[in-house]
Amino acid sequence: MIEVLFGESEAGSMKCAKSKQKICHSDGPTAVFGNSSPAPFPKEWIPVPGLSSEVICLPYMLDIGNIQEPFDSSYRQDLILSMYTQSGWDTTAQYADELRKGIAKTMLEYPRLLKMLETEQTIRVWFGRTPYSLCGFYWLCAQLFQTDCEIFVVELPEHKEEPGNVITSFQNWGDIPAEEWSSFLPLQRKLTRNERKMYAHTWMELVEDNSPLRAVINQKLTGVPEYFYDFLIKKRITEKPVREARLIGDILGLYPLSIGDWWYALRIEQMIQSGEICVLADSEQKYQRLLKRNTKIKT
Repeated sequence: MIEVLFGESEAGSMKCAKSKQKICHSDGPTAVFGNSSPAPFPKEWIPVPGLSSEVICLPYMLDIGNIQEPFDSSYRQDLILSMYTQSGWDTTAQYADELRKGIAKTMLEYPRLLKMLETEQTIRVWFGRTPYSLCGFYWLCAQLFQTDCEIFVVELPEHKEEPGNVITSFQNWGDIPAEEWSSFLPLQRKLTRNERKMYAHTWMELVEDNSPLRAVINQKLTGVPEYFYDFLIKKRITEKPVREARLIGDILGLYPLSIGDWWYALRIEQMIQSGEICVLADSEQKYQRLLKRNTKIKT
């Protein structure tokens, strides 16, 4: 079956789940090495049936920016590139070129899906209640609404009970190691035609609204202004100097909303330009900058 996911980390983990490739247990699915030699796996590990080539990754960051532009437009590709380069760790033209090529390659994933649907009429979509994932899911429903393919979905649960009175909570599918994907298959259900129509309609409403950002509010995907998450930055930054990397890391740890570090970095840059945040020690690598709140400006 064709597996569709909306994040690169989770797609990499799924590829391993369908091929029993080696993963790094200390870091989880963000440290997947698909080309490495197979490693011993737990006897109870039941792989997801199929081949890793059946995994489609659509990491288009549709929760951010203008969604009236085509998903594969130069605008969206430039937007994704700007998010990936927010940290300033590598400002070389070679690095930017490599990223551009990688982004362009992901744009070919949706046409690859359509090509696969010519012979395989069933897909399974893995989504969660995070902005990037819901946007991808609703967008896909709109794209495939006129097709005859069957769509099965697996929605990420909020938590999972483990042996020993342990409850594991999840934020997105990127939290799931390869050997555990098959345990979620019982949650699979077929999407009805009316549901597909409902989600497609929701996406068209979001496109018409075309807010700079989309967030999940009371379980509903909603268009919001670009400063929507700024209050989290303002809650954490004080008059005490702090490295930008530490500030962003604290926000990610305390408020796990599946919002990328690049978005907070972008908003911090905007707050520096507006004078709300002072740079005490600058650096070409933005995350190394020393920052503090500007107490002369009310925030």
